Amino acid sequence: MKRYTVDYDDPKKFLLYWIQRFLVHKIHRLSSRLVRDPEALMKSTVTARHTVFADEEQLFCFARRVRSLGLTGINTYAVPLEKLYRFVAQQNLSGVTEIDEALITDALAVITSKLAFSTKKNYRNAVSHFFAYIDRQNMRENPNGHFFNFDLGSWGGLRGKSGTRLPEYMREDEIRRFLRALESYPFREDLASRNRLLIKLILFTGMRVGEALGLRPRDLAVEDDIVMLQILGKGNKERVVMVKMEHIEFDYRQWVCGIGRKRRYLFCNRYGDPLTQAYISRMVSNVLEYAGIRKEKNGTHMLRHTYATLLYRKKRDLVLVQEVLGHESIETSRIYVHFDRERFKDVTGLMDHLIR
Repeated sequence: MKRYTVDYDDPKKFLLYWIQRFLVHKIHRLSSRLVRDPEALMKSTVTARHTVFADEEQLFCFARRVRSLGLTGINTYAVPLEKLYRFVAQQNLSGVTEIDEALITDALAVITSKLAFSTKKNYRNAVSHFFAYIDRQNMRENPNGHFFNFDLGSWGGLRGKSGTRLPEYMREDEIRRFLRALESYPFREDLASRNRLLIKLILFTGMRVGEALGLRPRDLAVEDDIVMLQILGKGNKERVVMVKMEHIEFDYRQWVCGIGRKRRYLFCNRYGDPLTQAYISRMVSNVLEYAGIRKEKNGTHMLRHTYATLLYRKKRDLVLVQEVLGHESIETSRIYVHFDRERFKDVTGLMDHLIR
């Protein structure tokens, strides 16, 4: 691939080139467990490594193709960088050196203005890692070149109303309605047990949808009345989650002991390939609508928030929440403290003895 020098005067082509290299770099470091066609992924990656894409459509079509092959984590970088590129492309810059920290923070403020706190952090991290990658490559290839040296760690866009929005979750009465609707929802008959079991496992264990879709028959074990599931989480970190057999028994017997055990992935389509996250999210949204439950964000991740919220309210143990959900830091788990209204009600009588 052509290597651009510091005096390259077309910021758009500069960004396209480096985004392409960065995404190829990330492809080799992301978990490929859910990739349906490893050969197709390798072919696309090799092509991207030895070709300079002509325009942004070609580049981001490549990213979407990689995502469609099952490399779900690529969106963590591709989506923020696509939006960053389109923002910078509208600025009519005269040179690469005009891409400074002020411009990048402005870009982040615009493209994340309506996003939740956690998503804003993901965008900031993706952009920060991208420019750090360019600096590292320049250090190796052109030590006298331009270095961005951006410090986005204290970016102010992580503060503010939209950044502190709490995740959506279901109340206990809504969980009951959802489960009743799940049992009566008119799924296709031969897929009903598969769909119900998948949704129940996410709701009853708090696992991520990607973790559920990566399950294989050998990852399940039954001990007494407990089903134990070996999960491969973010960063290829393993953990075990559990669910009572009585909560899933009918669908477990129908699917896991039937078609599911014969496939490479437990939750797969008729070709044996894992289902997509978008498919599961639409399914959950349909069941919620069927149950008459309306949420601003009604995708599959809302089920994980529901489980985590209920877990903290019942156990009041942040370390337990962190371990069960597979959070790298307990700070990530701390958001569920804010859902515990009873905990805050306890302090309303703090000054009672001063007033009586």
